[in-house]
Amino acid sequence: MGSIVIVFHSGYGHTKRVAEAVAEGSSGHLIEIGQDGELPAGAWEQLDQASMIVMGSPTYMGGPSWQFKKFADASSKPWFSQQWKDKLAAGFTNSASMNGDKHSTLHYFVTLAMQHSMLWVGTGLMPANSKAATRDDINYVASFAGLMTTSPSDASPDEMVAGDLATARAFGERLMAVNSARG
Repeated sequence: MGSIVIVFHSGYGHTKRVAEAVAEGSSGHLIEIGQDGELPAGAWEQLDQASMIVMGSPTYMGGPSWQFKKFADASSKPWFSQQWKDKLAAGFTNSASMNGDKHSTLHYFVTLAMQHSMLWVGTGLMPANSKAATRDDINYVASFAGLMTTSPSDASPDEMVAGDLATARAFGERLMAVNSARG
């Protein structure tokens, strides 16, 4: 089994908490995109060597942060030589509203992965959509294309919804299982 690399940007720390929870579930390695949109030294090599790349960004104004977009634009170099072809890909996003147009951010990630000829992995999680469901249930936000989490705009990263972090760990476990099954 190859490595799982989680490349993400976090503006206020909430998306970083989600990335950490996905890493807990997947045994993935974190690469944080800096506030200037740059990757740390050696990150491109880690991405090239990974068998799965998981993308994460907050949803701002209906899409990923400009810092993530800067990384995505810079990925045209590995795109040109198809270095990421047939790698597994997945994604996650966080915003302050329950919807917040998070699906647009996930679609951005899917499109980026498809341009790189990658293979997309969804959540594989059933939604918590019964009357008895609570905000702390797994996949309460009910996303299938990728992980969606919600953090109230006045909540610190330490006040994130426990169910969302549990969902992020479950998503990470799914990613590890799919990556392992692929060999």
